[in-house]
Amino acid sequence: MPKALPPKLLIQTGKFAWTSMWRLMMPKLAPRNSKGEYIRPSSQFRSSIGTETGNLYQPVAGRYKLYVGLSCPWAHRTLIVRALKGLETAIAVTIVAPSPLEGGWVFSQTEEGCQTLAELYELARPGYDGRCTVPVLWDTQTKTIVNNESSEIIVMLNSAFNEFASHPDLELYPEDLREKIDQWNEKIYPAVNNGVYRCGFAQTQEAYNAVCRDLFAALDEIEAALESQRYLCGDRLTLADVRLFTTLLRFDAVYYGLFKCNRRRIQDYPNLGAYLRDLYQLPGVAATCNLEAIKQDYYSSLFPLNPGGIIPLGPDLANLLEPHGRENVSTEQVVGGR
Repeated sequence: MPKALPPKLLIQTGKFAWTSMWRLMMPKLAPRNSKGEYIRPSSQFRSSIGTETGNLYQPVAGRYKLYVGLSCPWAHRTLIVRALKGLETAIAVTIVAPSPLEGGWVFSQTEEGCQTLAELYELARPGYDGRCTVPVLWDTQTKTIVNNESSEIIVMLNSAFNEFASHPDLELYPEDLREKIDQWNEKIYPAVNNGVYRCGFAQTQEAYNAVCRDLFAALDEIEAALESQRYLCGDRLTLADVRLFTTLLRFDAVYYGLFKCNRRRIQDYPNLGAYLRDLYQLPGVAATCNLEAIKQDYYSSLFPLNPGGIIPLGPDLANLLEPHGRENVSTEQVVGGR
């Protein structure tokens, strides 16, 4: 009988094979630059819904549909704004699920004659060769994608459908706070929202080290700001909070371990941890959160980061229902007490 491979050779062979395969798969999963930094491609569908004369996409109840994945933080933003505004009867939702075998999102049943989200993108734009991502804001009338950029979709959901909303007076992007909201978004997007992905998808140690430092520097800055104000822009909930929340929700369960963002958990921050609980407990928000689906999709679908496919049992997320104590945190009270 042939002799078994020596352990050293077996280890070297296995490491070489896996490293070679990892390097082959990662560019498809996460495009990189010459430094090994993850570069997120831009969204390609950027039309808007509005009442302006000549706008092809007028706000009409029942005309538009959202395609979302429960695990995706970008899609989750749209579900939260839809719930906060009370647009459930005006805008339908279809849930898609990631399929490692298909290499993308798939439908549980045929939609518009399509079995996969990639086919839906092809229907909207024949010959399309870009990324097929969620969320998708779909126009059932013209059979096309209106927009697939979450930051723009949530602005539309906030203002374009007020005549059909149960909570039309809730303004998440008020004129007097827009500059401040935009400033927070410009800071939080690269360092936190996309920063966790830049950590997880970094392909060199140097790239990872730099972005991980940026991520936790930004979290420290947010933690300090929340010491004296309930929300990012003061005492009013805004789109900036919605955009941050979906990353914070996934942080301890996914990004901390799978994406190597493990310098500190969100629940270890006194203000950020309470802020996360505060937002989670807002009416309608918890119903949009499926933490088991989040863990299932990340740990089973991102094969290059978790080749064994083992899904962790923890962490215990019951703390999201604990009292947050942030009702009395406001800039006005802090200033008045000085």
